[in-house]
Amino acid sequence: MNKVDYLIIGSGLAGLFSAYESSPNGSVLVITKKALSISNSFNAQGGIAAVTDAHDDPKFHFDDTLEAGRGLCEDNAVNILVNDGPKRIKQIIEAGMKFDMENGHLSLGLEGGHHRNRILHAGGDSTGRFVTEFIIKKVLSDKNIKITEDIYVIDFLVKEGECFGVRAWDNNKNEEVLIYAEHTILASGGSSTIYRRTTNPETAMGDGVAMAYEAGCRIMDYEFEQFHPTSLYMENSSSAFLISEAVRGEGAYLLNKNNERFMVPLHELHELAPRDIVARSIFRQMIKDQMPYVRLSLKHLDKNRIRKRFPMILEKCKTAGYDLTDEIPVAPAAHYTVGGVYSNLNGHSDIKHLYVCGEVAATGVMGANRLASNSLIECLVFADRIVKDTIQQKTRLTTELEEGIFKKRYTKNPENKKLYNALKEKISDILSKKAGIIRNEDGLVEALNEINKEFDKVKDNHTEYYIDKIYKMLVVAKLILQGAEFRKESRGGHYREDYPELNDNFLLHSIQQKDKEITTKAVNDGTNEINR
Repeated sequence: MNKVDYLIIGSGLAGLFSAYESSPNGSVLVITKKALSISNSFNAQGGIAAVTDAHDDPKFHFDDTLEAGRGLCEDNAVNILVNDGPKRIKQIIEAGMKFDMENGHLSLGLEGGHHRNRILHAGGDSTGRFVTEFIIKKVLSDKNIKITEDIYVIDFLVKEGECFGVRAWDNNKNEEVLIYAEHTILASGGSSTIYRRTTNPETAMGDGVAMAYEAGCRIMDYEFEQFHPTSLYMENSSSAFLISEAVRGEGAYLLNKNNERFMVPLHELHELAPRDIVARSIFRQMIKDQMPYVRLSLKHLDKNRIRKRFPMILEKCKTAGYDLTDEIPVAPAAHYTVGGVYSNLNGHSDIKHLYVCGEVAATGVMGANRLASNSLIECLVFADRIVKDTIQQKTRLTTELEEGIFKKRYTKNPENKKLYNALKEKISDILSKKAGIIRNEDGLVEALNEINKEFDKVKDNHTEYYIDKIYKMLVVAKLILQGAEFRKESRGGHYREDYPELNDNFLLHSIQQKDKEITTKAVNDGTNEINR
């Protein structure tokens, strides 16, 4: 029987750090859809937000996080983040992680929504890659950890509300496999690649959320999608290379076609306003200017500092024909899935022995809109809490699994790949046009009707590899659209032009669960624990 103590799904920082922390406690298997280095964590440019400066304080970080979260942050989760964050930074520095230094001290950047310089970075604009590669080296050198790439997870092995592992398709062997585990940690990332224009890798399709939903887990606040304000605009291309918020943190200006800084009259933080405000402002300015982009200007900044601070972005812009030290065209792109699988403060989902960590999880930290650079530190903080929690759990896999209570049942037909690609394009178009930065009732209802037509075609039979991938995309699309149609207000990463104001009646988390109507959960109501 293929059995491990820890099964970790996903190779972003949440999954890798979970593996690193789990190793002393038993055997660990990390499975990932593509290559080990393909993840949002690896691509993260801006940095990690944590209080490491004597002039800063966790209370300030707490306040900035709540302000960005627009009333939907869970105070206890944010408190854990801002107070445990410095501990996790200290831990990885002591393990050998090298962050950028300046005059003998950690070099701390400023990003949107932060009122203090507290963003640690490494390699200038390659923080995610440096941190992820650092943990990858630790993981690869650990004899207790095995990594298998090119594994597509189909569903969880669940019996009587308890997770025993996963059913997966091993693309290396071209066969279905059953993997059993004492503890399963879902760290599969978000679903921003379901949109047409995105900064995410192709793997971020929301499979993990769809699987958790199908298994009976609650999905919280899935209408909230964070669109990064600035990605490089390239004509005749839907690809969107991220231009880090740290570039604006260095003082770059956003300019309209009349060479005006249009953010100045809109928010006290100007270009460094919270991401939802900047993204929406750029989107409206593009409509006003009748242009597919606005300009990000660095002309007034020190060119040598820009070259040193952002070497990777500089090179990418150069390849595309632009000079980062001058001006570049930028436009918003889908970037981060704010909602996710509902979890408590120790990463428990509604299924016993199934934990969730990172972007796939809804801990209450992000609220309605993620504060810049809080994502990587969330991975470290909650991975640590999850692993510590597993130590308290009883060993419970028995020989009954060897008797075959779970059966293989999936096939793979290459002829369905063309259908998958076509429907992927169709779903991306629907969501981008009708559930993007600005939404309205008519568009959302139309989109739901279109998605439901496709869903009805596959809902009763998706035991083939590509059809299952289609099914999961449609589940994710429905979760986004249903949540967006339900929330008749504008808050954070969700903006309704027919309901443009905050509405206190929606100062609530949305909850979606399979075969049930959408319900709500009050913010800070003290019911973080999973009742199971």
